Formats: sequence, C-alpha cells, structure tokens
Amino acid sequence: MFISAPYGVIIPKIDEKDKNNYDWEESSFGLKVPKRKLNKADASSKTKIGIMGGTFDPIHYGHLVTAEAAAERFNLSPVVFVPSGRPPHKQKQKVTDSRERLRLTELATLSNCRFRISDIEVKRTGYSYTIDTVQWFYHHYGPNLELYFITGADAIVEIMSWHQVERLIQYCQFIAVYRPGYERDHLHKTIAQWSVEFSQRIHLIEVPALAISSTDIRERLQKGRSIKYLVPEPVEHYIRAQQLYR
Repeated sequence: MFISAPYGVIIPKIDEKDKNNYDWEESSFGLKVPKRKLNKADASSKTKIGIMGGTFDPIHYGHLVTAEAAAERFNLSPVVFVPSGRPPHKQKQKVTDSRERLRLTELATLSNCRFRISDIEVKRTGYSYTIDTVQWFYHHYGPNLELYFITGADAIVEIMSWHQVERLIQYCQFIAVYRPGYERDHLHKTIAQWSVEFSQRIHLIEVPALAISSTDIRERLQKGRSIKYLVPEPVEHYIRAQQLYR
C-alpha cells in the first residue's frame, strides 16, 4: 500500500510485522517516511552500505536505476545518496544551491525504503572529497562496515587522480557502472595496471541504458521543454514550483 503526500510523493506503507526493521525518518517536507534501519556494525555482523555520491543537479531516473541495480546485485541496504556540497572538480561550473539539490534528492528517494540521504557534504565547509565522506561513515557506523562507493565507469578510469586515493581504497570498495555497448577494453586495461589489492576492490556492473543527463535536463528547462519521464514526478513538481533552472 502507498500513501500520497505533497509534491506527489508516494510513501510506502509498512506492514505491522515488518515495522521493527524500519526507522521513521522525518523529511524536510514535514513527512515521516519509513527507511531501512542503519545500525552500527558489530563483530558478529556485516553492514553493507552503498554510497551514491554526486552533484545531482538535478537528480534523475538514471541515478535511481543505477542505485537500485547496485543495491540488488551486492545486497546493499541502504544505499545512501550524498549530494556534494562544493565539488572540487566543478569549481568553474555554476552549480545549483546545495540545499535545493538536497531537497530534490530527498523527493526522488522518499518512496524507496532502501534509499536514504545524507547532508554531511552539504553541511561541510570547504570542498567535498570522497575520502572525508567515506571516513565519516566508517567511523560513525563501526569498523566492521562494508562500504561500496557507486560511480560511473568513466570516473573509475580517473580514480588514481582522486584526493588521497591510497587511503580511500582502504575504506571502501567501488562499483563501476557502465551501460550496454560501453567499450570496456580501456577500462579493463586501466584496472590491470593497478595493484592486485586495488583491482580486486573494483566491481563492474552493467545497468540499463538510460540516455539521461543532468546537463540535458537543465537545458530542456531553460528552453521550456518537457522533462517528463526523465525525473520522478515529485522532482519535476518541485522544480516547477521553485522555478529552478530557468
């Protein structure tokens, strides 16, 4: 069953027998929504968490399909979406206010109990580096935590240039996502050049081809074109209501 909410958000209704497996999280829109519990890992169990970082300017179905595919393949619960605050690789690019991007991400993920969001990068002063975010999760939820950072295959090729990458690989594994038809030879050759310890922590996964990009969505909005079926309806409603990307 589902409950309708503002901006067209559909909130799943949890069966009474399953309620102990969920937290009731209050969103910034005044809604209480069920989310899979995120407990500290202890010595007797492993907590597998996916981290989906990105600018999300705006978030779209491509992001959500990717997160769902990774969660299903690697049994991740939850997948935490972490909108970036000040991405260092986009210093010269205009980026929408982080609070608005956080709200859009929240609206896109409210209906999926396995998806959560974190505002740690939005609240952080200075640039948003993956190592800082990964360390925060590791120290907050315990050393027995298994972290999986979800990113695109193109980003993996450039990973050796990431900030403090040597420390980063000690804290998490990587899920490199690619679309059908993606030329994987260069990716495999690049990974083969890395150490065995590093290369074994890279997992490749193919997801359905969705030719959607945040850049295209922004351009469509600026030209007054439709973005229906490119983003979840609550995201579109909020963008229209707040007159974003005009």
